[in-house]
Amino acid sequence: MSSRELWPPIAGIRALKRAVEESGGTPVVLIDGPSGAGKSTLADRLVDEWPTGARPQLVRLDDIYPGWDGLDAASELLVDELLEPRSRGASAGWRRFDWAADRPAEWHEIDPARSLLVEGCGALSIRSSAFADIRIWITADDAVRKVRALARDGGSFDAHWDSWQAQWERFVARERPEELAGFHIDADLDAAEKPRLLGPNPGEWV
Repeated sequence: MSSRELWPPIAGIRALKRAVEESGGTPVVLIDGPSGAGKSTLADRLVDEWPTGARPQLVRLDDIYPGWDGLDAASELLVDELLEPRSRGASAGWRRFDWAADRPAEWHEIDPARSLLVEGCGALSIRSSAFADIRIWITADDAVRKVRALARDGGSFDAHWDSWQAQWERFVARERPEELAGFHIDADLDAAEKPRLLGPNPGEWV
């Protein structure tokens, strides 16, 4: 079995599904981590195997960033336009950024009666964590994730990698998303060990 076939780890998905079931209601799940770590893959898998009620609404910050310098802006928009209004039953949603036209595009309303899953760099901040029921941090070796991210975007990311990484490092230093997370995933697909998921209890691998 290849390392790719081991991802996402079955035990990890089971642990996250248990957390969803135990949260009750319509939980908000935030998935954060550096570029190329596997956030989108994990989000897709969790949506496909959502254990309760209707499938959650999936929001990707890649659709919200207002350009290559927009990590912090998208992180703030996530709270101001989606998470905070949703928490009080007000109209909530997100606006797509049209990368080709370099301008904001259409508005997407979310259903407050359905679960919500948000993935992307900047999803888990000090502000956003207050509105989340399940907080996930996923990471991988820097060299491995860079290869993945650049290959995935077909060359469009190449010229922006360094500036994006600098934004990301500033965000991490300020917000400390890894410390805010209840679940920690090591998704280094090229490592000799299988990908691992750290449960909500420190030191516990599930």
